[in-house]
Parts: sequence; structure tokens; C-alpha cells
Amino acid sequence: METNVPKRKEPGRSLRIKVISMGNAEVGKSCIIKRYCEKRFVSKYLATIGIDYGVTKVQVRDREIKVNIFDMAGHPFFYEVRNEFYKDTQGVILVYDVGQKDSFDALDAWLAEMKQELGPHGNMDNIIFVVCANKIDCAKHRCVDESEGRLWAESKGFLYFETSAQTGEGINEMFQTFYVSIVDLCENGGKRPTTNSSASFTKEQADTIRRIRSSKDSWDMLGVKPGASREEVNKAYSPRRPLVSHRWLPVSLCLFPACCFTRPISSMWLNLWFLAMVWAPSC
Repeated sequence: METNVPKRKEPGRSLRIKVISMGNAEVGKSCIIKRYCEKRFVSKYLATIGIDYGVTKVQVRDREIKVNIFDMAGHPFFYEVRNEFYKDTQGVILVYDVGQKDSFDALDAWLAEMKQELGPHGNMDNIIFVVCANKIDCAKHRCVDESEGRLWAESKGFLYFETSAQTGEGINEMFQTFYVSIVDLCENGGKRPTTNSSASFTKEQADTIRRIRSSKDSWDMLGVKPGASREEVNKAYSPRRPLVSHRWLPVSLCLFPACCFTRPISSMWLNLWFLAMVWAPSC
């Protein structure tokens, strides 16, 4: 069986890792890498042809890490080139442009491509993924907000950072956290470190919240018809409550439990109720 995890080494010894970049063309993959490795930003767009390869050394705690970076072209034309580089990877930088919704929607396709190329014996659970929401300096063109990007990443157990290759914002922090996570993975026998973050979502929670966000109106959020009765709303609400409640915000936001619906529900009240349900803790 193939594995992409280096053999466990004693603390203090050097470590060699392989990192790849993934994402649509023109999202800024190469610019992110250049900003970190060369401390510069290239304003003129130069498309990556096939694969760009580079090596850099970093220090993580008491270990020297030799990082082999394979910057993969995002254009479909180069699929036959990049498909050879997915194997034996310890880290993936997954990039999208916050001003291009298509690049965000394509992230699942990129993961599917990698899974296909790793084959039946490939294991993506022993790879560290970091999602870069890039080009945050172009705020007026932004169409994918932070909550949507973070929700997608956390539902898959991936790291998430807001970055700007142009200004450098978030770049160093992203790479430092990324490399530390890879070292932790290698020292943990190839098992992805568990996070204790209270901000993370399960996949089921993320899917539910995405459905709510994409609903055309308040009734559609619950999957009921306009003017539904209290019983119909309660029936639709009950299985969703554990999925959309979250412990970030105070209990005081949980204003409208299902048992409070004692009369026909107006659209305004349903809006207020769903706001409480999505962001409030269970109560």
C-alpha cells in the first residue's frame, strides 16, 4: 500500500516534505508562494506552464524542514501534466479567489481530481490541507464571504486563512501554521492532528447551513410552504435544530424555540427565529 507520510523521525532531525498547490487558474497560487519564499509580489500575470518546482528550508521548533513545493497549473489543459504529482504529498495549499465564485465552487472538483489520482489505496486523511481565501485586498469585488469559505474548510477538517498575495496579509501566518501541522502529522505517525477549536463544524452542520443560506425565502429554509401551520413548522424544525445551533453566541440569542409557535407564523417572525437558530447555542 502506498503512503504519503515520511517515516517517523526523532525530534531535532531534519525532515523532507512535499507540498502542492491546487486551484483554478488566476486565483494567485504562484503569487502566494512567491510572496512567502521571495518576499515579493508579481503584479503582471504569468500563467504557470505545467508545474513550477522550488525548494525552501524552514525551521519548525527544533527541526529543519526541507520543503519541496510543486506549484501546479490550474488550467484544465495541464491535467495530464499535474496528475503525476499528487502522490506522496504531505501538504496541499488549496486556493480560491474571493472575487470569483466559480473558483470557490471548483474546490470540490479539485479534491475529487486528487482523490482519483491517488487511487484506491490513497488516503487523503493523512494530508494537511490549508484553504487560502485569496485576494482579500480587492474587497469591493468580493463575492465569497469569510463565513462561507471558513464553513466549507472546517466541515472538512481543513485549515482556513484569509490571504492577500499583493499586501502579504495572512501569508506568513498561513505557512507557519501549515508547516507546524505537517510536522505534527509526521510526528504523529501520519495521523492528522485533532483540533480543539470550538468554531469547527461537522459536514452535516455545514451542509444544513449552506442549504439555509441558499434558500429563496424563510419558508424555503424549513422546506415548508408559505403560511404553514405551527405543527408543520415544528415538524420541519425539530431535526434541524441540533444541526444549525452553535455555541459561539450567547444563550440570549435563542429567542424562539419551537414550542413558542402558538399561532400562524408571519414571514418576519420566521426570519427572526431562523436568525436565532443558526447562530445561537442549544437551549
